[in-house]
Order: sequence, then C-alpha cells, then structure tokens
Amino acid sequence: MSSDGTRGTKPELKLGSHLVPGLAAVALFAVMALVFLTSSFPLAEARGFPEGASITASIGYAMFNIGQGDVNAEGFLVAFLVIAVALDIAIDGAIFLAKRGEEGVLEPLRTDGGTDGRRNGGDD
Repeated sequence: MSSDGTRGTKPELKLGSHLVPGLAAVALFAVMALVFLTSSFPLAEARGFPEGASITASIGYAMFNIGQGDVNAEGFLVAFLVIAVALDIAIDGAIFLAKRGEEGVLEPLRTDGGTDGRRNGGDD
C-alpha cells in the first residue's frame, strides 16, 4: 500500500503450473545452446556438390532408375516423395472443404456482416 492508502498498480508474478511449459522451453534452449557451443565442426571434412551439378535432374533420374546424374540423389528421393505426398494431401483437403462449402453443409461466408438479405426483403 502507498502512503495515501491506495494499492499500487505494479504487476505481480503469478506462480503456478502454467509456468512449466515456459521453463521447459528455456531448459531445452539451454541444452541446445550448450551442445552447439561445445561441438566442433571440422572444416576439412566439409563437402559440397560438384560445380555445375544439377540436383533436380539427379532426382528425376533417380525416380526413374536411369542411373545418370551428377549427384547420388537416393537420399533426396525419400524427402522429395514425402513432401509430394504431404502437399497432395493438403490440396485434396482444401478441395474437399471447398466442395463441402458449395453444397451447403458449411455456411458460406457473408460479406454483409452476417445478415441474411433474403429474410429482410433483400434480393441477394
């Protein structure tokens, strides 16, 4: 309480179980920072792709088992196919939701603030 008898407006820290996820995130960050800062990255072993190599073409050759290409792309092939399937599922879901909305199962969005003009004598 202040000198005039009123309560202060300072924020108070509320302790409880809702702090656990935040503390877990801070602990995970500390562990990851410790691992990153204490690990060594040998630059002598760093390798890249050959100059002018086409990874896209190599993935295409690996998909059809042609055996050409500048890069061994079998490791990329699994990631490429997983991403392709995930995108296909997302597109199918979007189309399903769009068609469901057209058939009247989902209420279509209204641009007039949610009022139905047909009930009020409107012609839309």
